[in-house]
Amino acid sequence: MGSGGLWQRQAAALTSDMASLDFWFDFASTYSYPAAMRVAPLACDAGVTVRFRPFLLGPIFKAQGWDNSPFNVYEAKGRYMWRDLERLCESQGLPFRKPDPFPQHSLLAARTALVAQDEGCGDDFCRAVFQAEFGEGKQINDPSVIESILRRLNRDPQALLARAQSNEIKNRLRADTEAAIRRGIFGAPTFIAPDGELFWGNDRLEQALAWAARKS
Repeated sequence: MGSGGLWQRQAAALTSDMASLDFWFDFASTYSYPAAMRVAPLACDAGVTVRFRPFLLGPIFKAQGWDNSPFNVYEAKGRYMWRDLERLCESQGLPFRKPDPFPQHSLLAARTALVAQDEGCGDDFCRAVFQAEFGEGKQINDPSVIESILRRLNRDPQALLARAQSNEIKNRLRADTEAAIRRGIFGAPTFIAPDGELFWGNDRLEQALAWAARKS
């Protein structure tokens, strides 16, 4: 959450022709956690503005024949992922605690993130949700967890959560998920440049930023 100031300085320097990159993620996505926590300073250094785009992976996984996370479906892959994520977090100085259950239900957090974006605190809210989930092991479908985050951001939890349950926000999240599918997204995190170039995975963040900066 300390990177919020970086985004404020970045926003103050934005121009209409500044390079941009869309950062698509599901809050239940493990590798989206380190990506979300490190993207701000990297984007500032690259001269790229990044737009946080929450969506739901569930419909995409179902289309691929999965009714669960592939990290649960394929046990060996899951064991590797958790150790890999632990190493990544240690190298970045990020707290890590495996959430239980996994994957977390991300619907409430995703809807609230859209409201938080309208309130001007969307990126900080998203980072706080990831830290609560993967840094503290909290359940992000628990309204009290989301309320606590909103209070720390000096927002009215009741008002924002009420709007998060509105048809407007439900439809927006549904539309964003459908947009992710149309863009060819099959996992998270995914970064998409304005020219449509797609980069999948936390380990492709630097490449995605470089591409966006070069193509601006």
